[in-house]
Amino acid sequence: MKSSTIVRAAVLTVTTALTAAALAMPAEAQHRVHTDTLPSVTPRAETPVLHDDEEGGNADADDPAIWRNAAAPDRSLVVATAKEGGLRVYDLDARLVQSIAAPPAAGENDAPGRFNNVDLVHGLRLSSGKADLAVTSDRGHDRLRFYRVDRDRAGGPLTDVTDPAAPRVFSRDQAEVNDQRTAYGLATWTDPATRKSYALVCRRERTTVALLELLPTADGKVTYRKVRTLDLPSAFQLPDGTSWSPCAEPGELPQVEGMVVDPANGMLYAGQEDIGVWRMRADLTGAPKLIDKVREYGVPGTYDEETEECTPGADPGFGGTKISSDVEGLTLLTEPDGDGYVLASSQGDDTFAAYDREVEDANEYEGGFRVGAANDTLDGSEECDGAAVLNAPLGSKYPNGLLVVQDGHDAPGDGDRDSTNFKFVDLVEVMDALDD
Repeated sequence: MKSSTIVRAAVLTVTTALTAAALAMPAEAQHRVHTDTLPSVTPRAETPVLHDDEEGGNADADDPAIWRNAAAPDRSLVVATAKEGGLRVYDLDARLVQSIAAPPAAGENDAPGRFNNVDLVHGLRLSSGKADLAVTSDRGHDRLRFYRVDRDRAGGPLTDVTDPAAPRVFSRDQAEVNDQRTAYGLATWTDPATRKSYALVCRRERTTVALLELLPTADGKVTYRKVRTLDLPSAFQLPDGTSWSPCAEPGELPQVEGMVVDPANGMLYAGQEDIGVWRMRADLTGAPKLIDKVREYGVPGTYDEETEECTPGADPGFGGTKISSDVEGLTLLTEPDGDGYVLASSQGDDTFAAYDREVEDANEYEGGFRVGAANDTLDGSEECDGAAVLNAPLGSKYPNGLLVVQDGHDAPGDGDRDSTNFKFVDLVEVMDALDD
């Protein structure tokens, strides 16, 4: 036997022993072993902090999208939602380029505009010519809003092109809108066979996902029509024969937020926050498949109305081992040879999980990483809501591509104020971490 073969055999023996030992541990200990061994990547830049209070305009960082300027990649942009703070647009130095306010409330006692998620549509044919659009879900009004991207426009790169008559997505009237079971997560998709563009939108506190066809109007605006909806399960049969639903406030169902479509095969990946990651056809036909479960899957809980929190019971051991609730931002990391990963934010343990994008490989887990602090003033990402990745040259700043992640607790922070922002990570670090 060659010495290299002996070394490999020894490594395999040690690895097998470690794996067996880990599997013999309680679930919580397995969790610690998994997360403690994940590699860490560090950000190169961060956006200005946002504060979710009256002084800060109730701005709360949530979800980013990366727009590549093909003519001048150095002048590419990151478009991001700030909830009641509207939209923020940043350059590749993470500096603010444009701030767009969310629409005001419809009436004095109505919910204000609240931008939740954002995605991009490329080359939509408007009456004024083809355009790239930023599409955002306005949870406050239960509508989508559309912004044309023009990097060189004097007033800022984004221009509102939303049809004023665009319908509500889920609600029948303003009273239902005020209940806030409204448009929440969002992903876009262009069908290569028909070249029609769509938005997939999920509903807050419900399991519904809607497919909306995007429709240009004669005056250069954009509206949409609902094609169909799909409801994911809210109750699950466990291996011991019992039925389980995640603990929640009475009346709430396990919602979806993070979503992304793989354009190569038209598959939608959706993160049902307390359940796991689903795969389904982006046209919402066929049966969804749960490709991974959160660790807390199957854990019973009791809701306390006074504290408005759930007290978990004993873990029956039916959950997954790689992600912890909430599973949040989903994004697609493509590679030139057709390989790549579906990245999911595991908000419960501040990590990111990578799944093979190939359906033929059953979207198997390929590894994970965390975004750690670069130094004392540039921290990492905690409780990440949204993420976006682009594997394409972005000029001298990010020649290998870029990952942008939301940070739910920016440090060092500002006293007791809620502080959030977005971290910019060189994609080469992520690729190296996933190749380890």
